[in-house]
Amino acid sequence: MIVIDLPNEAATAALAARIAALARPGDVIALKGELGAGKTSFARAFIRARGGRGEVPSPTFTLVQVYELADAAVWHFDGYRLRDPEEAWELDIEDAFSAGISLVEWPERFGPLLPRRRLEIALSPGGAPPARRASLDPGAGGVWAARLAGIAAPQT
Repeated sequence: MIVIDLPNEAATAALAARIAALARPGDVIALKGELGAGKTSFARAFIRARGGRGEVPSPTFTLVQVYELADAAVWHFDGYRLRDPEEAWELDIEDAFSAGISLVEWPERFGPLLPRRRLEIALSPGGAPPARRASLDPGAGGVWAARLAGIAAPQT
C-alpha cells in the first residue's frame, strides 16, 4: 500500500498524470471514495494527461464515456447508478477491460465483474479541504507493484 497526501487539486492532478504515464492498454484502475472525494477530478486529470482535449464530463448519468486517444482508448465508468453488477455487461466492459484503459468509479458496484488484476486508488479527506489522501493498492502479484516502485515510499 502506498499512501500519498494531496494538499490541493493540483497535487491530485499531478498524481493522476503520473499514473496516466504508467498505464497500458488492458489496465483497470478502480477509483474508490465517497461522493465528493475527487474520483472524477482524478479521472479528468488522467484523461487530459493521456492527451484528451475538450470537456471531460462525469459519466454519472451516461455510466460510461469513451475517449479515443492516440495510444489507447480510455473508458471512464461510473457505477454509482448500477443496481446490479450484471448491468455492466451492457457497457461493453469486456472490450474496455481487454483493450482499453479503464477508470472505474464506484468499482464495488461492478462486483465480481471487476478484474482481480487492477490498481485500486482510494481517495479520502486528508486534512483541511481541499486536501485529500490517496491510498494506492497495486494488488498482489500484479504489474502495478513494479510500475509504482518509484512513485512514493510505501507507508503502513
